[in-house]
Amino acid sequence: MILVEAVLGNVADAEWKARLAGGHLDSLALDHWEAQKNRLRKRTRDGTEIAVSLDRGTFLHDGDILLWTEATRTAVVARITLREVMVIYIDAPPAGAAEVFLRTCVELGHALGNQHWPALVKDTRVFVPLTIDRKVMDSVMRTHRFEHVRYEFVPGAEIIPYLAPHEARRLFGGAEGPVHSHTYEHAEPRPHAPLVKG
Repeated sequence: MILVEAVLGNVADAEWKARLAGGHLDSLALDHWEAQKNRLRKRTRDGTEIAVSLDRGTFLHDGDILLWTEATRTAVVARITLREVMVIYIDAPPAGAAEVFLRTCVELGHALGNQHWPALVKDTRVFVPLTIDRKVMDSVMRTHRFEHVRYEFVPGAEIIPYLAPHEARRLFGGAEGPVHSHTYEHAEPRPHAPLVKG
């Protein structure tokens, strides 16, 4: 077992790009919740057992280099898969139905809070990372039958481009790695994705 107590760099860093060229990359696959742990023990793709013990408040990002062996030109790189995100769309109610809209927003907020689900609100969309099984989250939404609310489950990687870095950190705990983002206000809903009516 190899102990890793610090991140050496990231594959996106210019100095590491040159050093890794022609080398062998082994990967340590993590989901975004594992990446938020300061201590974990797991095997890499090639079978090397790694024990990560980082300082408190230090989190792994996609592409972080955990180990470099100069003799064999081998690097162990963290590869982080972002979990799905439930995107909740709150549709504008018919004219004159402001009380329905207000009630829906309060009930939705209460339901999300009651489940202790982290959420990010942006315009008329609410982003909720999957913290439990997707079927359970779907069941909760269907049970409440919120008026004027639609929702869908979207891969986390598809959400990242529409979030500011601080918003991505709220949803994914910093595990998303280098972020090039746009504001969600300018993004159109994905027309090809099926929307499930709540």
